[in-house]
Amino acid sequence: MATSPSPAPSTGLLRHADFLKFWTAETISQFGSQISLLALPFVAINILEATPFEVALLGFVEFLPFILFSLPAGAWIDRLRRRPILIAGDLGRAIALGTIPIAYALDGLTIWQLYVVGFLVGVLTVFFDVSYQAYVPSLVARSQLVEANSKLEISRTVAQTAGPAIAGGIIQLVRAPLAILLDAVSFAVSGLFILLIRRDEASPDRHVDEHGQPRGSMRSEVTAGLRYVLGNRYLRGIAASTGISNLFTSLGFATLLVFLVRELGLDAGVIGLAFGIGNLGAVVGALTATRISRRLGVGPAIVISMAVSAPALFLVAVAPAEIALPFLAASGLLTGFSAVVYNVNQVSFRQAITPERMQGRMNATMRFIVWGAIPVGQIAGGFIAQAFTDAGLGLRPVILLGGIGAATAVLPLVLTPVRTIREMPSGPEDVGGSPDAPVSSSGDPAAAEAVEVEEP
Repeated sequence: MATSPSPAPSTGLLRHADFLKFWTAETISQFGSQISLLALPFVAINILEATPFEVALLGFVEFLPFILFSLPAGAWIDRLRRRPILIAGDLGRAIALGTIPIAYALDGLTIWQLYVVGFLVGVLTVFFDVSYQAYVPSLVARSQLVEANSKLEISRTVAQTAGPAIAGGIIQLVRAPLAILLDAVSFAVSGLFILLIRRDEASPDRHVDEHGQPRGSMRSEVTAGLRYVLGNRYLRGIAASTGISNLFTSLGFATLLVFLVRELGLDAGVIGLAFGIGNLGAVVGALTATRISRRLGVGPAIVISMAVSAPALFLVAVAPAEIALPFLAASGLLTGFSAVVYNVNQVSFRQAITPERMQGRMNATMRFIVWGAIPVGQIAGGFIAQAFTDAGLGLRPVILLGGIGAATAVLPLVLTPVRTIREMPSGPEDVGGSPDAPVSSSGDPAAAEAVEVEEP
């Protein structure tokens, strides 16, 4: 049986060999992903001459798997070791993305291949991301979760800062389909580093849980994950807030690149530079997230960071073609800073209050809600954008509409006990108290435990 993560040494996680491998893997993958983030839409826009709706549909199929597979993925992952799933997810995405430059070289690339690759990458990302967040608490001690998530966020934000400018230059140099090859290589290298992790991971019994109790069916375990999140006021508030934000941000930005290329006349290099400058805000957020939560309290840091994120869409909506760069950069600075402070604190809080046996299902349910909102926003944004374009109104009103909706995302946090959290809990018992919802009838003891939360 795997041993529990040991307490943090005085030097923190910088001497934690297995975490460093995991951190390195994620850093490499994040840098590679910045290339495809620009390159895939540019293939559709510039090479395949896709319509605004077709571009939005590409975003839709990439996130559709979060609606279709997140919930069963969580129940499945709680029955298996997480590290092999992470490795398979990385290698599978490397293969899928690698087909795009091959098809382009053979003059056989179509929009339908982009849709298929986007969907397959999305499916693998569902399983990777649910396993990824569930794996961190078994790799480090709970007292190290904020530090671990902060370091992972630093990598993500540094990649988001330098990555877009690099990606824009690469796309300008070798064209978008060949640039995607670098992302495929990054996934392969990431999988190799995860393969090198040596910490033992327990193999969960597929028939009984760690307490010797018979596991329910996949359906009952999926239901237990839903009951866990929806029966806990803290998780429910975070899920609702993040879901609303993702829904309207995706609606507003569904055709962002089409707007930047066709209405503002920007090329890949300028767009990459704007995104890169804007993402400096994310670097600041990653470096200060822990300090902010200590100064303000965990709950207020979560609430305030969500509240200040919505104006970013308004800055894009009013950006003039002549001087678009400062507006785009300012929007990115605000989005990056607020998103990282929000994610570091709310993800760490979720992990801290969730029992180990429920980590996979909790993360899967949260992903289902908050990432499932993204394809809904994408397809809605695509329909609205196409209608506005056909009517001669352009794409600015779509972005403005997204900003108005995103401004309401803070309300669930204000109306639930999330705002009252001061210190990061050391375990599920720290938010225990009077029942907040009826005990689950699924037979899963973890689901029953989940509904014991403190009244505000």
